[in-house]
Amino acid sequence: MSVLVIAEHDHRRLFPATRHAVFAAQQLGLDVDVLVAGCDCRDVAVSATALAGVRSVLLAEAAHYAAQTAENLAALVAAQAGPYSHVLTSASAFGKNLLPRIAALLDVEQVSDVCRILSADTFVRPVYAGNALATVRNANAKKVLSIRAAAFSAVEEGGNGTVLEIAASPDLGLVEVLRRDRRDAGRAELGLARVVVAGGRGVGSCDDFNRLLTPLADKLGAALGASYGAVSAGYAAPDLQIGQTGKIIAPDLYVAVGISGAIQHLAGIKDAKIIVAINKDPEAPIFKVADYGLVADLFEAVPALVAALG
Repeated sequence: MSVLVIAEHDHRRLFPATRHAVFAAQQLGLDVDVLVAGCDCRDVAVSATALAGVRSVLLAEAAHYAAQTAENLAALVAAQAGPYSHVLTSASAFGKNLLPRIAALLDVEQVSDVCRILSADTFVRPVYAGNALATVRNANAKKVLSIRAAAFSAVEEGGNGTVLEIAASPDLGLVEVLRRDRRDAGRAELGLARVVVAGGRGVGSCDDFNRLLTPLADKLGAALGASYGAVSAGYAAPDLQIGQTGKIIAPDLYVAVGISGAIQHLAGIKDAKIIVAINKDPEAPIFKVADYGLVADLFEAVPALVAALG
């Protein structure tokens, strides 16, 4: 038995979430291979061979993998899944889009958002909006797992795996990508950032969201996030949403600005080590979980905090 980890990348670099997924795969006690599918992405495959514990990297290159559409990738993974007992990747937007399709093609149940691996067939995952943890046993011959990256360490380098070229699956032609917008590639990845600054509906507008929170995030070297309320109001992009239906994070420091603290949002930040909340409503639920709370007008408090940070 062995494990296949699906690499997340942009054809130039391996995304950090893959390092966490490889670490999780190693907890199974089996040989670990990594699949890199893309276009002109050999450098990504070579960097994956350097991850400690990786036996080999399967490299599939074709023009129709340039867009990284889930339909084409799922067909490729299903075709390569024969020798593997486990197929996994991170529970990012990439993984949430891809893994259910793989599970359907393999006719097995997926185990989602795994935060602990107890054995080759037993896993821990959150339920009830993260308010409880369930231990589940999967008896399928093949296990398809999405991994909560923040719950696992990142694997170090030091490996000496080999690159094995594999044949690409045919282009299914089911999806055409018309445009892809990439946001602030120089900022830390939200799901894995050590510091996160997030804004809620109380920030008031898209302009104020950027005007107030970007300087604070820059001072702290933080990733930017948002509540569901801020996203639904159009203040922030959907990929910044934190919570039960967004990203689950576990930073060392989480700064919540103008966020009331609905239960769906709290489910996404419960593993943060230190929570700082700024809100003018002293009864806001966020203060019940905050380590430090400031009852103040955010339009005055945030600029003052930025100034104090120099």
